[in-house]
Amino acid sequence: MKQNNLLILLLIILGCAVSITTNTGCANIIPPSGGPKDTLAPVRQQARPADSTRRFTGDRIVLTFDEYVQLDNPTENLIVSPTPKVAPQIESKLRTVTVRIKDTLQPNTTYSINFGNAIKDINENNVLKNFVYVFSTGNTIDSLQVSGKVIVAETGKTDSTLIVGLYTNFGDSAVVKEKPRYITRVNRDGAFTFHNLPANNYAIFAMKDEGSSKKYISRNQLFAFSDSTVRSSLTPTPVTLYAFVAKEEERPQSKPKPAAPKAQPSKNTANDRRLRITNSLTGGEQDLLTNLEIEFKTGPYKYFDSTKVHFTTDAYQPIKGYHFVRDTSNEKITLVYQWTPDTHYKLILDSTFAEDTVGRRLLRTDTITIHSKKESDYASVRLRFMNLDLSENPVLQFIQSDKVVKSYVFTSREFSSKLFLPGEYELRILLDKNKNGIWDTGEYFAHPRIQPERVIPVPRKVNIKVNWENEIDITL
Repeated sequence: MKQNNLLILLLIILGCAVSITTNTGCANIIPPSGGPKDTLAPVRQQARPADSTRRFTGDRIVLTFDEYVQLDNPTENLIVSPTPKVAPQIESKLRTVTVRIKDTLQPNTTYSINFGNAIKDINENNVLKNFVYVFSTGNTIDSLQVSGKVIVAETGKTDSTLIVGLYTNFGDSAVVKEKPRYITRVNRDGAFTFHNLPANNYAIFAMKDEGSSKKYISRNQLFAFSDSTVRSSLTPTPVTLYAFVAKEEERPQSKPKPAAPKAQPSKNTANDRRLRITNSLTGGEQDLLTNLEIEFKTGPYKYFDSTKVHFTTDAYQPIKGYHFVRDTSNEKITLVYQWTPDTHYKLILDSTFAEDTVGRRLLRTDTITIHSKKESDYASVRLRFMNLDLSENPVLQFIQSDKVVKSYVFTSREFSSKLFLPGEYELRILLDKNKNGIWDTGEYFAHPRIQPERVIPVPRKVNIKVNWENEIDITL
């Protein structure tokens, strides 16, 4: 009996060992998978009244979706055209979105409600993008269109935060005083289309969406206008608008205020009494292609005496052929000089070379040690533009970090430089109408109105390699 029991025990142990080895034991439980992540936007299942309803007389629209939904910033997202005087009220509950109309509807008019990105599901925040509901108070649904594109004139790029408005009031001040009759948004490519329009002529504008105003409220606002009206059509001719930020208005000079009592420098520490300056050197090295800038960090200087600044060689031998340029803010001085590659210089500043408006000076004579870069730190560049139209006064712009770091006025279809700072650059072509070498903005309220100068981005970047002959052909 004991032998039988022992045999049974051995069989049980062996069975467990086999079960563990082959991972077939009942203790190895795998929880069921949750399935793929939901990436689908909500789907509208029902609308009361139905979409594209004619002879609409109600004041409420109820939309039902296939899942629970929520609203995200509906005040900013919702666009109703024609623009109502009183915005509708919108709310969500479970699987429904309800729009309550608060304005008096106009007869024989087609309305569209664009929800933008306001509707999304609750679980995964999947957005139902640019969902539109249309209805008419008349017997027909208007079906004409106006379409086009908005380009930021200074960069040649697009801005998806812009809106486009159509006006039936053609007065100059309508864009400032009134909301557009019809509004739409541009997409990420700058394109826009107005749908469900009646037959009419419109003044058309684009502007930065500054919230609920939907007006041109600031000269610091991106803005664009067309020189002529546009006509709605079944197959509209696209219109291109060039957006710009206008110059600050020049204000009349007011009478100068009485001079304030001269502030006295603090007596607490030496730093409070010291004139603080910085320079444009990078690690003590001077770019061969630019000038040396000295900036006053404690504020504008009251006076600057160039005779108390000495520019010398490393052996303190005086240098000739340089001069200083002051900026209009009295906060910067530029040393203009043709640098010799791989050369050491010294700029010696006497303690009384400058004084700021509160009487601060250097505590002692200061010496700035300068080493000009080597030619081997630069690159040789030749860019050939195969189909450049020289009749449009093109200017080549080199861009880094969205800033123009170098400009070149074309005299031929080629740009070349034996010394060029290496790096990666975007390229743009400025069409310089007034031939001043820089981009000029537009002005809507001028007589005649002025469109901004256009800039065409080159579709490829160029990587200028150090100590290398960079030759590149570019087709626009």
